[in-house]
Amino acid sequence: MIRKSPAALLQRLAAPGVMIGLFLLVMSACILGLIFWKTSEARRITLQRAEVDIRNLTHSLGQHTLNTFRAVDVATTGMADLLRYQKPLVDRFNTYLTSTVRDLPQLSEIGVLGPEGNWIYASPQMPADTNADRPYFTAHRDNPDLALRISGPFVSQLSKKPVIILTKRITTQDGNFGGVIVASIDCDFFASFYKSFNLGTQGSVSLLSPDGIVLGHSQSRDLGRDLSRTDLFRTRLKESPTGYYKIVSPFDGITKYFGYEQIPGYRLTSTVAQPEGELLTSWRGDLHSDLIIAAALFCLVCFMATLLSIQFEHRHKIETSLRDREQRYRLLADNIADIVIRLDRYGNMLFVSQSVETVLGWSPEALIGKSCFEMVEPGDVESVRLATAKLVETNQTQTLHFRTYRSDRSTCWVEIVFKLTQAADNPKHVEIVGVLRDITERKAMEDELTAVNARLAELATTDGLTGLANRRYLDGFLRREFAGSEHISVLLFDIDHFKGFNDRLGHQAGDECLKAVAQVIAGATHTATFLSARYGGEEFAIVLPGIAEQHAFIIAESVRMKVRALNITNPAASRGIVSVSAGVASKTAQMQGEADLVAEADRALYRAKRLGRDRSIVASMIDVHFTEASLVPSLHSDKIKTAG
Repeated sequence: MIRKSPAALLQRLAAPGVMIGLFLLVMSACILGLIFWKTSEARRITLQRAEVDIRNLTHSLGQHTLNTFRAVDVATTGMADLLRYQKPLVDRFNTYLTSTVRDLPQLSEIGVLGPEGNWIYASPQMPADTNADRPYFTAHRDNPDLALRISGPFVSQLSKKPVIILTKRITTQDGNFGGVIVASIDCDFFASFYKSFNLGTQGSVSLLSPDGIVLGHSQSRDLGRDLSRTDLFRTRLKESPTGYYKIVSPFDGITKYFGYEQIPGYRLTSTVAQPEGELLTSWRGDLHSDLIIAAALFCLVCFMATLLSIQFEHRHKIETSLRDREQRYRLLADNIADIVIRLDRYGNMLFVSQSVETVLGWSPEALIGKSCFEMVEPGDVESVRLATAKLVETNQTQTLHFRTYRSDRSTCWVEIVFKLTQAADNPKHVEIVGVLRDITERKAMEDELTAVNARLAELATTDGLTGLANRRYLDGFLRREFAGSEHISVLLFDIDHFKGFNDRLGHQAGDECLKAVAQVIAGATHTATFLSARYGGEEFAIVLPGIAEQHAFIIAESVRMKVRALNITNPAASRGIVSVSAGVASKTAQMQGEADLVAEADRALYRAKRLGRDRSIVASMIDVHFTEASLVPSLHSDKIKTAG
């Protein structure tokens, strides 16, 4: 006999058909076990509640019986005390007895027998016969006990209905027998009360005498039946005055749950009996519903088993397809020029394609298990960490350039495209897949191109001679700042007699003069928000966002004085040195755009020229008065020098 290895056995058990069969078996067992447990527990709880209900009902019936007989006992005791000392008039006492019957609804009639057994008082019509031979009469006559005696049931001579007889001895003042008070309770009083309880078609309530005689029953046909030989009177009442147990009913032979309670003082016993079948009616209804649910669950399990079978087949196809794809993937990964890597969430390399040996000189085995950050140049580690940290959703990608090491420890630039994906062996885990390529040559070309573009951008916005911003950049800057600033001022400068300077000293000297003046103007715009520019020819401009007219005038004067301090010889000027004239204008509510602001500064500059040059004029003061800067001492104060 060939014994199969454990691995082969496990492989066979893992077969889809076997697994689905086991699934059906286990789920069916779980459903049946759950139903069995639930129904058993529900049956136990139902019977437990029934016991509580029967015990409570038995106790309530006992209290009702106790109150019923105690009221009669109290009434007859009062009558016995009265008749011991008095002999009331017949009509008057009969009226009293009639009112007592009316006040105690349980009583059907009440009367008094004399010492010889003849009726001497009665609530209904006075009977003519004697009761001297009745057992209860002889018992009271021969026994001095004054306790209430309960007997019956008997058929009433008046109503012809079964009644319970309650009697009490009358003792005279000298202690002799004085007669018997006789009261009767119609058995229907208890029967009608017992029928008010819904105990089902076969449930019953009984009232038993101390001798085991049925005094009251929910079914009147069982009155007078002797139950003294039953287990209740032979053992149960002797053991406990209350109890609950299972019996075979002596009335109809049906198995029932039986509760009893003995009434203190009178030794009567109230009983309640209900068939097991009726007690479990609701439980059977629940069981029917549970079986329907179990059938539905079993159908659902079968449906799930069918889905699993389809899923297993589909999964088998997918696994076959994945194996084929993995083979093709490895073929591509090992033969393409790019490097393919697979990292865990902490950056440890799980896979490196064979192409790493060609590109970086490393063998895949030497890199697997290492942290990818060990291969990153220290200056780029933080950027790589940040890029990987941004991968928070699957299929999200990040592209990054960084420096890495070749096997000879030389550095090279690589480009990597990161992608967050689910792990192939555990979809709950994520991995990072990256594709690297060597971009060292491309990086060098890009750096060179970036430098060229930066130089071109600088040439496009900068005046080549002075190094200041050119007119094109000035126009754009002024347009933006005028629209976005509440306060803005423009200063226009023009070199005085510059044409004569060029004519006498030559254009080369003129260029040097322009550069020197440009340096002074550039020095006035030390704040990043200010702009100095060459406006055209020998004209320059300064744009001062956020600066009001008064401060702008101080800056203009500072520039003018610093140009004079250069002490550049100008044969064409009357003062013999290079000087500038300045026009100052600030934004007002009436201006529609930046062109109005420049026009106002140009108007002020023109006024400075007409007034003799080498001065600064504020546009807002042209129509008020003019002040020659050189004649105002405050313009030469330390405040002006500080502003410059």
